[in-house]
Amino acid sequence: MEIYIEENNLIRKEEWEKLISSIETKYENLETNKERAKRRLKGIIEKAVIARAKNTEKFGILFSGGIDSTLIAFLCKKHNYDFTCFAVGIENSQDIEYAKRIADKYNFDLKYRLLTLEELEKTIKETITILQSSDIIWVSVGAVVYAASQAALQNNTKLLLSGLGTEEIFAGYQRHEEALKNNDFESVHKELWNGMKNMHARDLLRDYKIAKHLGIELRTPYMDINLIKTAMQINPMYKIDRTNKKIILREIAEDFGIDNEFTWRKKKSAQYGSNFVKGIDKLAKKYGFNTKREYLQSLL
Repeated sequence: MEIYIEENNLIRKEEWEKLISSIETKYENLETNKERAKRRLKGIIEKAVIARAKNTEKFGILFSGGIDSTLIAFLCKKHNYDFTCFAVGIENSQDIEYAKRIADKYNFDLKYRLLTLEELEKTIKETITILQSSDIIWVSVGAVVYAASQAALQNNTKLLLSGLGTEEIFAGYQRHEEALKNNDFESVHKELWNGMKNMHARDLLRDYKIAKHLGIELRTPYMDINLIKTAMQINPMYKIDRTNKKIILREIAEDFGIDNEFTWRKKKSAQYGSNFVKGIDKLAKKYGFNTKREYLQSLL
């Protein structure tokens, strides 16, 4: 179902880059009619979610209380699918706080888990073993995926929907803000495509390794090929400004009926919203390491 999976295996990096290059759009040909862009994108997002959720008895959603996973859950609820949201974090996790508020507001079935520092340590070690890497971002984000997937398995759920992809196609990273300097939207567009090409090594390989190790099937509605094509044909001036990122996605979520309290939440990345990075810092200090990097390298 996913464009990066062939015969249950992740396609090679070269194949991914070739695929993305084949659909790359030129800046001068981008859609500049905002309402038309929103109408098209709204329908395609809903179709992408339905395609991954229909005819499935039971599935889960990796749920952080951010715009990406909230919209997926909202659409699944709209179509009366049987699903459970899974959220993880440690003490004072913003993601869990918002996950509970949103689940309560829209009556989502939510299972969340607050890990102790000892449980986080075990999760970090297992994530490093799977990834065979001590890269801070890879491990901290991967640990969130691992812990949430474990929570799903404990709930007899082996199929999970993920919000992966929105940061690239809707300009959600700081590097997109940096590309925007002097209102240079063409630079933002180029950075979006560069990010898409680099997704294989940065995101797809990480999540694939974890899911395969655990026997989980990950489905990613925002990585739907038609959704990518449509979103990447939209001028970035509707995606990012000096105050907000992923603007058009947030507006579409509002159009579907999600409260702006949740659609315009300035969410931190998974490793920060879960507080896992702070936990890794505490573990590093506990064992006498000067940096998180040194601590993680010691576990490899």
